[in-house]
Amino acid sequence: MPEADLIANVVLTGLLTGMIYGLMALGLSVVFGVVRIVNFAHGELMTAAMYAVVLISTATQLDPLWLMLPLGAAFFVLGYGLQRGVINRFIQRPEHSQLLLMLAIATILVNGLLMGFGPDAQSVQTDYQLDSFELGPLLIDKPRVYAATAAAVTALALLAYFRYTTTGKAIRACADNHMGALVTGLPLKHLYALTFGLGTACVAIAGCAQMLLVDVTPAAGPAYTLLAFVIVIVGGLGSMAGALFGGVLIGVSEALAGLFVAPSAKSMFSFGLLILILLVRPAGLLGARA
Repeated sequence: MPEADLIANVVLTGLLTGMIYGLMALGLSVVFGVVRIVNFAHGELMTAAMYAVVLISTATQLDPLWLMLPLGAAFFVLGYGLQRGVINRFIQRPEHSQLLLMLAIATILVNGLLMGFGPDAQSVQTDYQLDSFELGPLLIDKPRVYAATAAAVTALALLAYFRYTTTGKAIRACADNHMGALVTGLPLKHLYALTFGLGTACVAIAGCAQMLLVDVTPAAGPAYTLLAFVIVIVGGLGSMAGALFGGVLIGVSEALAGLFVAPSAKSMFSFGLLILILLVRPAGLLGARA
């Protein structure tokens, strides 16, 4: 049986990693909650942001933390244009058409990254990469603390935007009552594109944070998409708070699985948790019951 101090360190590590997972899943949940389209290219967009970090950091020696705002803004524009130019045309089409569209975008992104960067893993280096904070018996990686803090601040900023701004309230109105939003004359196409842009910006910032912790390969995209789906379903599809809570829960469960079983068992435990929650509460932990 591992010592209590070791377990506490592992739980804290999982909690910090889970904040990044939560921000990643938050973008997926926001898009589905408002636009009602499942973004199967979500993880691929995150991987594209991670490669952008590699390119810029290699050329300029900038810390990934400093790239969060500019890349978030760039990917917001990308997401807005993608929704306004392509995805909006599929909103009223059958779900299988939407599915094929998003899978096509995901495939293009994966293969484009593979052609541009090759299959080998790439990483970025920081001055504090091997540094840690020591809090009594706890030893916490500095990169993980910085990444989780940035993810938490971004998530809180997005929640505040939807709660307190006029545009954020209009987006929530679209999510709550599509017909009512049409009747009142809200610009749905613009608001949908704005929402997709915000979701893409979230996943780009999560990608910057993730680059502090792991290497990136083109094949990571589908894995991140699948992980984001697990998180939002566990937390409750369409629930912003559920996405954050689900990310933390999955992060802690993966960390404990790596400690008590084996690092390769992390995914097994995540999907086991998914099945358990779906059996007990099909809407997810914080999802609204039908």
